Amino acid sequence: VHLVESGGGLVRAGGSLKLSCIASGRISSIHLMGWHRQAPGKERDMVAVITDRNTTTYGDSGQGRFTISRDFAKNTVYLHINDLRPEDTGVYYCQARIDWETYWGQGTQVTVSS
Repeated sequence: VHLVESGGGLVRAGGSLKLSCIASGRISSIHLMGWHRQAPGKERDMVAVITDRNTTTYGDSGQGRFTISRDFAKNTVYLHINDLRPEDTGVYYCQARIDWETYWGQGTQVTVSS
């Protein structure tokens, strides 16, 4: 199973982004997909996760301006970020729990300029 993120880039403060992550490979069941962020010089932390029952959980870094959504029929999870701020800068990693195994993507860089 492979996870590939896309949608990152350089954005001005106040703008918005939509990140996508698609899982590929031998997949029977997706139990959960989500996003984690690693800001410069900091540990990776959870932004948001969504389950196959559509339950969403947002971490401290994902409150308010972040919306996670999914299309598990397409093995895809999205993260919408509105009103981007410089502190949103970091590498955003996709995580998935598939067939009771955990997988990570390589990450997509988001840089927010002030």
